[in-house]
Amino acid sequence: MVDRRYPKDPRMSTLPRFIFMSRWLQVPLYVGLIVAQVVYVVQFWVELVHLVEAAMGNQEAIDIIRRSVAVPGAEGFEIKSRETLTMLVVLGLIDVVMISNLLIMVIVGGYETFVSRMRLEGHPDQPEWLSHVNASVLKVKLATAIIGISSIHLLKTFINAEQFTEKALFYQTVIHITFLLSALAIAAVDRIMLPGRAAHRSGGHDAGPANGLPEELR
Repeated sequence: MVDRRYPKDPRMSTLPRFIFMSRWLQVPLYVGLIVAQVVYVVQFWVELVHLVEAAMGNQEAIDIIRRSVAVPGAEGFEIKSRETLTMLVVLGLIDVVMISNLLIMVIVGGYETFVSRMRLEGHPDQPEWLSHVNASVLKVKLATAIIGISSIHLLKTFINAEQFTEKALFYQTVIHITFLLSALAIAAVDRIMLPGRAAHRSGGHDAGPANGLPEELR
């Protein structure tokens, strides 16, 4: 069995050791994101309860949903279709789930990449993406997650397009395209840098043909 204990490096002096230990200052930040995750879970269930109550004909729940999906400045416009209201609430729930997934990637991937290894190798519940996570893979995955969230917001806007001005629709579309182009640029830069990283790894030991290659670029 491989000994996973790492002895202290006697060559590391006090200052480098202190700088290296400063990475633990990020732990409270990840704990704060876990608290934000709890808030999203509570928000999800509150919206889900309102959706179920509205489906059962509760007028108060329907009014709450109408207010939650209303656009500021469009008080004179009211969505009458129950189907449209349900669709907007469901898209809102999907949006909460996708943001929650983004938080998980930042918390788990960030801790594993920048703070300390979790020693999950061989664990039955280890996420597939965590087995080859690094800063580059994390950037690509975060970019694709943001595109997914932006897509949900854009879809909600188009479903509820009567409440938005053409200028607002135009700028939301431009922002979404900007996110898409940014993700493509990140993936392209990662592909350009990949041969250099592969050559660096091969200089020390054989890393295998797929090691370190982001899943999105395979």
